[in-house]
Amino acid sequence: MIDRLAKAAVLAAMIGGGAMAAETDLTVERLEASPALSGPNVQGLKFSPDGKRLTFLRGSADEAARLDLWEYDLESGEASLLVDSAAMLDGAEEVLSEAEKARRERDRSLTGKSGIVSYDWNAAGDALLIPLGGDLYVLPVGGKARQLTATDAFEGDARFSPDGKYVSFVRDRDLYVVDVESGAETRLTTAESDTISNGMAEFAAAEELGRYSGYWWSPDSKTIAFARVDEAPVMVLQRYEVNDDGGVTSIEQRYPKAGTPNAEVSLGLAPIDGGATLWVNMGKDKDIYLARVNWAPDSKTLLVQRLSRDQETLDILRASAATGITDTLMSEKSDVWVNLTDDLTFLPDGRFVWTSERTGFRHVYLSNGVNGDLKQLTSGDWVVDSVLKVDADAGLVYFAGWMESPLEQHLYSVPLAGGQVRQVTLEEGWHDPVVGAGVFIDKFSSPDQPPQVMVRDLKEGTTRFAVIENKLDDSHPYAAFAANRARTEFGSFEVAGGTELHYRLYLPADFDASRQYPLILNPYGGPHGQRVKKSWSLDFNEILARRGYVVMVIDNRGMWNRGLKFEAAIKNAMGTVEIADQVAGVEHLVKEGYIDRERVGFWGWSYGGYMTLMALSQAPDVFKAGMAVAPVTDWRLYDTAYTERYLGMPDAPGDVYEKSSVFAHLGGLKGKLLLIHGMADDNVFFDNSVRLMGVLQTNIVPFELMTYPGKRHGIQGEAVRAHLWGRGLDFFERNLK
Repeated sequence: MIDRLAKAAVLAAMIGGGAMAAETDLTVERLEASPALSGPNVQGLKFSPDGKRLTFLRGSADEAARLDLWEYDLESGEASLLVDSAAMLDGAEEVLSEAEKARRERDRSLTGKSGIVSYDWNAAGDALLIPLGGDLYVLPVGGKARQLTATDAFEGDARFSPDGKYVSFVRDRDLYVVDVESGAETRLTTAESDTISNGMAEFAAAEELGRYSGYWWSPDSKTIAFARVDEAPVMVLQRYEVNDDGGVTSIEQRYPKAGTPNAEVSLGLAPIDGGATLWVNMGKDKDIYLARVNWAPDSKTLLVQRLSRDQETLDILRASAATGITDTLMSEKSDVWVNLTDDLTFLPDGRFVWTSERTGFRHVYLSNGVNGDLKQLTSGDWVVDSVLKVDADAGLVYFAGWMESPLEQHLYSVPLAGGQVRQVTLEEGWHDPVVGAGVFIDKFSSPDQPPQVMVRDLKEGTTRFAVIENKLDDSHPYAAFAANRARTEFGSFEVAGGTELHYRLYLPADFDASRQYPLILNPYGGPHGQRVKKSWSLDFNEILARRGYVVMVIDNRGMWNRGLKFEAAIKNAMGTVEIADQVAGVEHLVKEGYIDRERVGFWGWSYGGYMTLMALSQAPDVFKAGMAVAPVTDWRLYDTAYTERYLGMPDAPGDVYEKSSVFAHLGGLKGKLLLIHGMADDNVFFDNSVRLMGVLQTNIVPFELMTYPGKRHGIQGEAVRAHLWGRGLDFFERNLK
């Protein structure tokens, strides 16, 4: 095995023309290596129910992707390691089920992560549930962990019941509960065939609808609502995973391509004593999506969100927990599409907070819980991102969003009775808060501040404790590289109709506007993929800027956080306005005088990879070279829930799918292309790139190719990602310099 120093030498030679880089030069290997250059990264931030502790998941010092459980005592102000995942596994290799691998790939926050990826507090706040290595452990506060399950099967999606007496989980496609005290298990469901699962989110829900679970506890801990999924109607694809050991695995995957049948989903109510399941009536139309499920506080009623196949109607059904009978409480309708949220939050009296885009911008509403009447609490040409907490006692709704600039995110509050919106957070930048009692956890960053975790006062916004200050000082992992750090600038320009587009620039540290620089664009470009934020960024674009490139990231029309009209620009027209906006961005910078228009490149991942191919094909005189990673090439190869939302059905009039396909435009491709794809990608199938290779070869179009055996859509692993960035840098160095 090549040791780390040898690998550093190999990579330096590979991307630097054979010369070893100086120690303070940031290499692609160091960019991906541990400890993380941005400092400690945390996720899963939670207040303990008693409000005395803050718990979170943090990467280990020597392996950033392996997560351990930490706690921060809010009284003493001390942070400590609560559970070391490696120690708990005691040297055993962590083996994940295929279902768990897929779940982590669907949930982007878990992609590539290992160790403790989730945990749950019981209601009393005196014990934690820790899933690890496929089994479940209960850790009493101040005590020793006790193993709750010990099977060869994988127990997933585990959580405490609201009263803390039980733990629920999914094993082998069925739903179970286990008594915490006695350890006695009860199997609540029985999957009748290998196409049926109970308590799990189907592919479309997890990948495209933001629903990662398939079951919901009643507040009284007596019943679990669960999704029964039958995938029999879904087409079976043979997906081939080419592994890094030279083997090829053929996997039959039920994948709902656009225009083909989806899984059939039913909603059942299972008593935890093992009694008969009651089925909820979700209507005659079975070709729908089960979007969300929320129990009312009295456990007598559920609100079931039913989304139409075309995603233009969201019905909120009120279901009786005693009979399963439903009626429609209210509906959201749009001639664009309805964006789903997790914002429905009940008050103790049965009223609930809701968010809607019925004005064109997402805002907060209050429902009386009796009929469809809504009282609007916020308004204006700005966006509420998510409801974070409803404090019934204080009469306040706390939410994240923006009022002044979409480049920032802040914490706000608004009275339930209506009134003035108050901004809580103070610093300019991007705040990702978790609201507690009297305080909030602020995961905050800005272009000059790496991600930090602070405990702040809910009234004043001022800091009480620094959990992870992550100060950019001489002791910071990035300190050795700070001298040549890329400069960051933000700007905007207008496109047709006077629409303002925002962009972020990465500039060489010694940038001189009197010189001519090569330019590389790096958008995501697709729906719900905002990239231009006043937040910390340390990625491949930093490497490029250090090598003398100007990198421009533009949030084009069609993306999230600017209102529904801004998003709707791509409806039935993917690959049109996005490319026009990127070209306009190039022209905007060229007018500034420091860009060499003959040396303009493009790179992107996933939708950004699709954008790369479309840019090279539609604007070959603008873009000379492009790196496309895991690109969609034909939307007929992609899934129902995503593709049909934006393009409708494949058989609709107008040849929408044909026009949005890369293959309709490849005749214009003249620039240099580097195509990269993971050979086990179960999201954007490798088929997309295989078909592209065939067409390019048939038409004698030269291109470069790099594939990664065994890697899925995220292409994870420190060494592998360093290799990927090395190939990308080498490609641009050869073609734009």
